Amino acid sequence: MILVALANLEFPATPLASVSAAEDAIARAGAERADVVCFPECFVPGYRAAGKQLPPPEPAFLEQAWRAIAAAAAKANVGVVLGTERVIDGALRITALVINRDGTLAGFQDKVQLDPSEESTYAAGSTRAVFQAGPLTFGVAICHEGWRYPETVRWAVRNGAQLVFHPGFHEAEPGGYRPSTFADPANSFHEKAALCRAAENTCFFATVNYASDGSPTTSAVIGPEGNVLAYQPYGEAGLLIVDVSLDQATRLLALRLRDTASAS
Repeated sequence: MILVALANLEFPATPLASVSAAEDAIARAGAERADVVCFPECFVPGYRAAGKQLPPPEPAFLEQAWRAIAAAAAKANVGVVLGTERVIDGALRITALVINRDGTLAGFQDKVQLDPSEESTYAAGSTRAVFQAGPLTFGVAICHEGWRYPETVRWAVRNGAQLVFHPGFHEAEPGGYRPSTFADPANSFHEKAALCRAAENTCFFATVNYASDGSPTTSAVIGPEGNVLAYQPYGEAGLLIVDVSLDQATRLLALRLRDTASAS
């Protein structure tokens, strides 16, 4: 059994505020005895969407932020999947930094499949990885790539992942539908895609969004049969904490796939 926490938080007012909010969420996750907590896409310093006022990327700030958050992870004894960004060879990437419970850095999972709207701001990564948190083996598929590119999730499961974290950014559009129940037929396709990613791979799928008014999707944990285990009330900031029984994640359907094409 693993206790998973999803940090369904409001968009940070400033990059510094994102670090403080992350530290606070990690402390709360530790108090709840969570094993690992996952944050939305690019939570530190914030996702560079249209209309969001963010300063230019600062590698020095990011390094400092990661050290502070790693120290918070060690103090709380919680693993962390931090949605963030990083600069590689002068190009900005969307990424997730994985931090072990003792505060050491396990590595990064860059976003490989960018949304077309991101290509003027971010560069795509090219490799995938799986990570360990005690008995849990997990992968990370970031926002667009997890919803629209099933192979990104399947690669992680075929390589041992029992659970795939899905940090995202999804805010309301003017006049958009305001859901109240996860995966309701009237909702956006995105939540149905989350059910599919779990069921088609016999794994757990944990999707994490920001808390915002009218949000078209919310944070949730989906079981290996495509069943919704729990979801965060729409627009409500907080930690969603869910018990995950790892023995249910047999990975059966992912392992039966004969096509072993890469997920790039």
